[in-house]
Amino acid sequence: MILEDAVAEKLHRTVKEQRLYSRLQEHGLSPRRKLLLVGPPGTGKTMTAAVLAAELGIPLFLVRLDTLITKFMGETAAKLRQVFDAVGSVRGIYFFDEFDAIGSQRGLANDVGEIRRVLNSFLQMIEQDHSNSVIIAATNHPEILDYALFRRFDDVVEYGLPDQGRIATMLKGRLAGFRTSKSTWKRAAEHALGLSYADIARAADEAIKNAVIHEQSSITEADLIQTLVERKQMSARLAGNKENGRPTNHAGSGPTR
Repeated sequence: MILEDAVAEKLHRTVKEQRLYSRLQEHGLSPRRKLLLVGPPGTGKTMTAAVLAAELGIPLFLVRLDTLITKFMGETAAKLRQVFDAVGSVRGIYFFDEFDAIGSQRGLANDVGEIRRVLNSFLQMIEQDHSNSVIIAATNHPEILDYALFRRFDDVVEYGLPDQGRIATMLKGRLAGFRTSKSTWKRAAEHALGLSYADIARAADEAIKNAVIHEQSSITEADLIQTLVERKQMSARLAGNKENGRPTNHAGSGPTR
């Protein structure tokens, strides 16, 4: 993973505290174990959960909030209670993706009674949880989260879009098996500004596929830039459709966190 220094530092600190769990407990302290990840799609939030699970040697459990939420009063909270029962009995990384589905501010105009009750239940459950599992919630929309949520987490980790240096580093790693010109990385990075890590990876893979299909051992600067420009155009269209409320069902172009 290629991360901003501040993000990497927070994650390294979390891993170190988890590994020294017993030592911290001897001093009456608890390691960081409740993280809120915020940032645009495709910047590495889901991958962070997977990497933390691998680093700590514990399983990763994806909590799908869309399967938890129902229209029946109390049923969603009951399902949420089952999740937190598992948190307490089986140590692992419990990853709540698209957390704003239940974490939106209470009192918003489109607030639904059942969601409000679920949020209250979550606030209560996460505060009462003193297990040794790691709870991670991720959202693309921190601005709509209920303010009470932020103080329930030990740390808030903010992800951003990559700068030119990180883009170049990522492209070099992704295209390591192919010859490229020395000037490729800088120019390609300029064209990739504004794209997420996931979009850049997809564009690089398209350039690789094109080279493989044509039995080429090198990737030209023009070919790489073309795939990056196409990906940027697609991202712009998807963003425009989302703002206008139109569906965005494009094969292979769904957001990656």
